[in-house]
Parts: sequence; structure tokens; C-alpha cells
Amino acid sequence: MFYRDERLALFIDGSNLYAAAKALGFDIDYKLLRSEFMRRGKLVRAFYYTALVEDQEYSPIRPLVDWLDYNGFTMVTKPAKEFVDSSGRRKVKGNMDIELAVDAMEMAERIDHMVLFSGDGDFKPLIQGIQRKGVRCSVVSTIRSNPPMIADELRRQADNFIELDELRDVIGRPPRPPRHQEEAEKPAPAAADAEE
Repeated sequence: MFYRDERLALFIDGSNLYAAAKALGFDIDYKLLRSEFMRRGKLVRAFYYTALVEDQEYSPIRPLVDWLDYNGFTMVTKPAKEFVDSSGRRKVKGNMDIELAVDAMEMAERIDHMVLFSGDGDFKPLIQGIQRKGVRCSVVSTIRSNPPMIADELRRQADNFIELDELRDVIGRPPRPPRHQEEAEKPAPAAADAEE
């Protein structure tokens, strides 16, 4: 439940939200997401947390990070750490939990309602701390994926659970047709063009 006069802050665990939306089969339109929560209350800040692989020539997340940075989101990034696991596979690690928790505790005096976009059970103590400061907490994730993307203890601790799948029509990007379908749907050249 949201109240129009309450001050909101969004805390988006980027990789967790991406994985939840992907498990549900849709992409998030962040402009629509921001608008939706501006409609629900007085949006004070929208934080987005992600780790970036610095040495890659091209990072697929870089265009999103730049767009969010220019469009009203507070970006919190750090370099991801690369390592080789015991079976010789290259892995990337970039946990942003501490950064998110510190920002949330600092913002607690300035907001009435925290909206956490994550299903990570490690955030249960954060929600408890925020609630002790008198801030209500909603968690956005999904139980409709297999397995569910939200930890049961996080869902139980939150004041409100918002099923991500129920936001699909509000914050989801329309699916793009497959590339070969786009080519087939292009209009045929006009008769005059064909004679040239």
C-alpha cells in the first residue's frame, strides 16, 4: 500500500531485478518504472546498483547505466572482480549489498517508504533496521518463477510484497519481434521505385 504524500526511495539491485524479469520473460522499461513510483508517492531518489567489468572493450550494461544516469537515477557502480574458479571457469563477482544497505540507512531519516527491488535474503537485517527507524518497506520480486526469486524470510519481513509479474503491464517493455520477422514486415518498394 502506498500513500500519495509519503516520501519514497527506490533501491534497485540491478542484477537481481534483471534476473527476476528475465525469469518472467520480460524486459523492464526504467522510464515507466520511475513514472509508476512517482505516481504512487513523492519520489525522493531512485538508486540503481550494479558492478561493471572495467577491462572489457564493450560492456552490454554500459548503455543502460549511461541512460539511467542521464534520466533521474542515482547510479552506484563499482568494478566487478574477475577470478578463475576451481574448475578453471572464468567468473565475475560484483556484490553491491553493502553499498545499498549503507545508502538505505542514510536515507531512512528522509523517507517514509523504502521500495527494495531484490529478492536477496541477505537484506532481511536491513529491512529490520529500516523498520526500527519508522520507515515502511516494500519488496519487489517474484514468486512466480521456478524457483522463486525471493527469499521467504525477506518476503515475511517486508511490510508489503509486490509481485514483479503483476507490474509487467505497467513497467514492461513491449517485446521486440525477432529480426527475421522485422525484415519480412518491411513494406515492399513502391512500383515507381521498382522501375528505377
